[in-house]
Amino acid sequence: MLYKFARSIIAIIFYPLYRIKVIGKENIPKSGPVIICSNHISNFDPPVVGITSSRDISFMAKGELFDKPFLGKLLLGIKAFPVRRGLADRNALRNGLKILEEGHTLGLFPEGTRSKTGELGKPLSGVGFFALRSEAVVVPCVIIGKYKPFSKTTVAYGEPMDVNTYREQKASAKDMSEAIMEEIRNLYDIHKN
Repeated sequence: MLYKFARSIIAIIFYPLYRIKVIGKENIPKSGPVIICSNHISNFDPPVVGITSSRDISFMAKGELFDKPFLGKLLLGIKAFPVRRGLADRNALRNGLKILEEGHTLGLFPEGTRSKTGELGKPLSGVGFFALRSEAVVVPCVIIGKYKPFSKTTVAYGEPMDVNTYREQKASAKDMSEAIMEEIRNLYDIHKN
């Protein structure tokens, strides 16, 4: 209930404020487990992906945010879950896999942290782990813009990746993450102008 309410309020504010244009929303499967993987340029990225996706999304958020009483409860209410960065957080890995096993959507930022320059960075292997260890479809996503009021922000969703090919090749989590990031780079090159 809180998720739908928060999503509606954010959409009412963000769509006109950042002139959000959505491309390829039809590439997100209507059912089954999905991992939406996006570049990360701002703290606004999770809500923007959340309002432009056709599915409710559970995002990983840095664990420190959940230590703040009000914010922690709010994040849990909008389906976020904590991850302790810089560690092999088994709890976060279990939570993410459970979301996918239940047929829901997991939102991940392969770079693991925001890009200070807006340029696409190197991915961490966590996203590849989730892709290879689940039956989820991976949908690449790119956000292009600077979140300046009334300047255009583009959110483009690419075609789902065939992760089975990588599973059959026994690809490593690192290789899978690189392949996902490459798809995000391709989307960026297509839509950057």
